Amino acid sequence: MAKLKLEYIWLDGYTPVAGLRGKTKIVDGDPENFSLEDCPEWGFDGSSTKQAEGSNSDCLLKPVALYPDTSRINGFVVMTEVMLPDGSPHPSNTRATILDEVDTWFGFEQEYFFYQHGRPLGFPEGGYPAPQGGYYTGVGFGNVGDIARTIVEEHLDACLDAGINHEGINAEVAKGQWEFQVFGKGSKRAADEIWVARYLLQRIGEKYGVDIEYHCKPLLGAYDDPMDWNGSGMHCNFSTKYMREVGGEDYFKALMDAFSKFREEHIAVYGPDNHLRLTGLHETQSIDQFSWGIADRGASIRVPHGFKEAGWKGYLEDRRPNSAGDPYAIASRVLQTIATVPNS
Repeated sequence: MAKLKLEYIWLDGYTPVAGLRGKTKIVDGDPENFSLEDCPEWGFDGSSTKQAEGSNSDCLLKPVALYPDTSRINGFVVMTEVMLPDGSPHPSNTRATILDEVDTWFGFEQEYFFYQHGRPLGFPEGGYPAPQGGYYTGVGFGNVGDIARTIVEEHLDACLDAGINHEGINAEVAKGQWEFQVFGKGSKRAADEIWVARYLLQRIGEKYGVDIEYHCKPLLGAYDDPMDWNGSGMHCNFSTKYMREVGGEDYFKALMDAFSKFREEHIAVYGPDNHLRLTGLHETQSIDQFSWGIADRGASIRVPHGFKEAGWKGYLEDRRPNSAGDPYAIASRVLQTIATVPNS
């Protein structure tokens, strides 16, 4: 037996963007054979996280996924969801709204900015770096210098060590902007792992004095930028068993009609301030319109060439969710819309 360090993490009740919280529980156990079932529920003070009143502050953390944490000896990260004392989901618990479907697959592309001293990493004090062009998938100190490469590589290793289905990283279009991708089979797995990956990234940033900025358009206004730097998205790739195995043009068009019908409902949960990003520029569709297109990065839904060539079967990419969006709420809304289409 050994002393195990369990870092329970959860989403608080802040709006419009929930924050990550964490606290460590020490338990006795065998680190080689420790499992999710060994993690007890744990209470916390919801009045300090905008999830309860001080006069009735008890909330519960229900473990839902377990990840090894190689930064700590005998350490684990425990993803949890917040429950009320009677065991029902807390109103802030967006994970509980997702239809639990093992044959639904999601992949999220998380973009973000590194920030240090109040500006994106690599931006000179009081000015701007060279215009966009060489930063996307860039190499070399002038494009991705400072400590950005060190942080993203450390984050990649931490995610892989944790068993997160991390699919890759790349420098993004703007200076100081990066992306990582997570894929999961099952309606909740990828969303769980995006939140854990965000936690690991923010924790690594602490070591280097760097914050992670998830706002979808952090450079607008604050810098009065004449070059109009890119915003950040969290594109949502999704498929169901029916989409992968049956599909068909008629079904696809019915699905797109449903996404168009529920456009406002999708935008409502696709991240705050999305009107600053979804302008019709920078590979986006305008926030007040819905469109789909084959290989069209300016559409609301990008249809891969392979989807049409396979007989309108496979996966689709919703490009509207932004970098600060809650992947639980996004996955939930996508599934709700799909469920309105016959044969889904």
